[in-house]
Amino acid sequence: MYKQVEVIDQMGRKLFAPAFPKRIISLVPSQTELLYYLGLKDRIVGVTKFCVHPQEARQNKVVIGGTKKVHINKVKDLEPDLILGNKEENTLDIVLELEQFCSVWMSDINTFNDAVKMFFHIGTLLKVSKKANLLVNTIEQQFRSLNRATKQKALYFIWANPYMVAASNTFINSILEKSGYQNAVGRLERYPQLTEKEITNLEVDVVMLSSEPYPFKEKHKDELKRLLPDAEIALVDGEYFSWYGSRLLGTPKYLNSLHFF
Repeated sequence: MYKQVEVIDQMGRKLFAPAFPKRIISLVPSQTELLYYLGLKDRIVGVTKFCVHPQEARQNKVVIGGTKKVHINKVKDLEPDLILGNKEENTLDIVLELEQFCSVWMSDINTFNDAVKMFFHIGTLLKVSKKANLLVNTIEQQFRSLNRATKQKALYFIWANPYMVAASNTFINSILEKSGYQNAVGRLERYPQLTEKEITNLEVDVVMLSSEPYPFKEKHKDELKRLLPDAEIALVDGEYFSWYGSRLLGTPKYLNSLHFF
């Protein structure tokens, strides 16, 4: 039996985890990429089918299902000593079922600062604090290059049919703010649905159509142009706006590459 230590996750939940976890399952794509970046690939035993970065994750580790549909028997067979999840990505039912046989540490990410805190938590929990601290310093330094103010209002779409956008209290909103933009729906919370009439009535300078979770295409630009004829509309790589792990290293450079930035 491994030595157990008491820890508190980002949801404020108290749990007992191994002092040195050796068999880790990640239920979150962005956190899987982070674990690999921190040099922990040999301690990972399972990932989800959505863990596409790095490519070797799904090739070399057992795929235990999706983020919201986990094959519990596959997880049990891997005999994990720690499972890493996220409040938004994973359902409460899954977490409660997994906790019956394994410690589950949950992140809760709504802002850039939440992501930074998660790095520190993971560094401490998995005994890679030095690498995690260096990662935080590098990311914060790169984001300082985006320290600019603009009066432009941005509208970030995550879904169509119905139209859904990222509002306040979301990680995407935090990235928009750090990029100097004002969220055109900042008065709303989370991921509201908008009617065409509501969209038309908004004051918007820039429209961003994300590549995920809904795969917006060129045709959708024409649809939105009809509703917002004066706005600049662009397809954007959603990973750089919503992945809160080590992918943040590339976010400032990507944002600077967008022509309307």
